[in-house]
Amino acid sequence: MKSIDLSSYTSIKIGPIVHVEVLKKALHVDKNTIILGGGNNLLVSSNPPKFAMLGKDFNFVHVKDNLLHIGGATPSGKILSYAKKYNIAHFELMQKLPGTLGGMIKMNAGLKEWEIFNYLKAIKTQNGWIEKKDLEYGYRYTNIDGTIYEASFEIHSGFDKSLLEFFKKLRDNQPNLPSAGSCFKNPANNFAGKLLDESDLKGFKVGNMAFCESHANFLVNLGNGTYDEAIKLIEIAKKRVFENSGIVLEMEIKIIDKI
Repeated sequence: MKSIDLSSYTSIKIGPIVHVEVLKKALHVDKNTIILGGGNNLLVSSNPPKFAMLGKDFNFVHVKDNLLHIGGATPSGKILSYAKKYNIAHFELMQKLPGTLGGMIKMNAGLKEWEIFNYLKAIKTQNGWIEKKDLEYGYRYTNIDGTIYEASFEIHSGFDKSLLEFFKKLRDNQPNLPSAGSCFKNPANNFAGKLLDESDLKGFKVGNMAFCESHANFLVNLGNGTYDEAIKLIEIAKKRVFENSGIVLEMEIKIIDKI
């Protein structure tokens, strides 16, 4: 068990001090327990549920049986470095996807058509190995039930350095302020940032929380922002966008409150 101050640990810099169980082996975790990864897409209330996180034994990258095996606690930077060192393709997007592998798989993280699921082979949960073909997944969505302790990927040679520059430019408008990344998923054939901008929400504030001036779909903490301010801002945004366009925005940020 360890104590973590979520107001410094999470990328949006909001949340209380929580006691987190450190998992040293693959086991069944209570369904009401939240697995804490890198804390990059979380908005946590002052009254959260229980947390657990994967221990250091799940932070690894190696080749086995012609597949790349990666632990669920492995940070994106480590994966990127390994792929670059051994000339492995299709992991270039890790440069702009902060977090740990388990969380990225859980939400099928990606940049446009480059998604973590593209070359995924299988995942390992407390129930053993599950093939990709047996998982339901889509844009920023999976139906994975349980904790992702490990995953295997196809190996293709040819690390593409030009993609690193492309991904950098793609995310050059990301704010420097604390943020949990994209607040809303892009609706079909549209963009959440465009809908928010058209609803006069770019730069809109509630207390110390705001939608970014440079990219409206980034919810940013201007300093000492609170969970309640963030939730109020999200509710205002959903209402305005619906009234303006008829589109119901879906969350990409994961909101964590006591069940």
